[in-house]
Amino acid sequence: MFISVAQAAETAAETVEPSFFQNPESWVAITWLIVVVLLAKPVYKGITKGLDERRDKIKERLAEAERLRNEAQEMLVTYQKKQRDAMKEAEGIIAQAKAEAERLAKQAAADLDELVKRREQQAIERINQAEAEATLEVRNKAVEIAVSATGKLIADTLSADKANELIDAAIKELPNRLH
Repeated sequence: MFISVAQAAETAAETVEPSFFQNPESWVAITWLIVVVLLAKPVYKGITKGLDERRDKIKERLAEAERLRNEAQEMLVTYQKKQRDAMKEAEGIIAQAKAEAERLAKQAAADLDELVKRREQQAIERINQAEAEATLEVRNKAVEIAVSATGKLIADTLSADKANELIDAAIKELPNRLH
């Protein structure tokens, strides 16, 4: 046993740690570091290029969204102005229609008054005409009655000689009365 411990100590002394460059693990680490350094630059460029492209796309989308928002805002302002103009025009049309309705109502009232006056005047004229016709009819009837009564009175009181004298006098005056 002592020999084996001595041998183990001797072997252990002989197996002293090799130097850094003699250790295979060191070489693996160095190789790994070289690979990482060599691959880091292209990978970093690829990652940054992808991120830059994504950032540019996002900027473009934001700019497009801003442009669309501005266009929408302008359209909103335009349509609001058009709506206000349409409301003003509608109010003007309503005011004009009210004024026209009032004018037509006044015109209709004036026309109605004129029609009533015309009808009243026509009625008055008809009444006057009917009155004149009635008066004329009454006169004619009175003359007719007077002539008839006079004829009877003359026939009853006038002698034949006297009647012939009156007829002859009327015949003599007839040419004077015709001219």
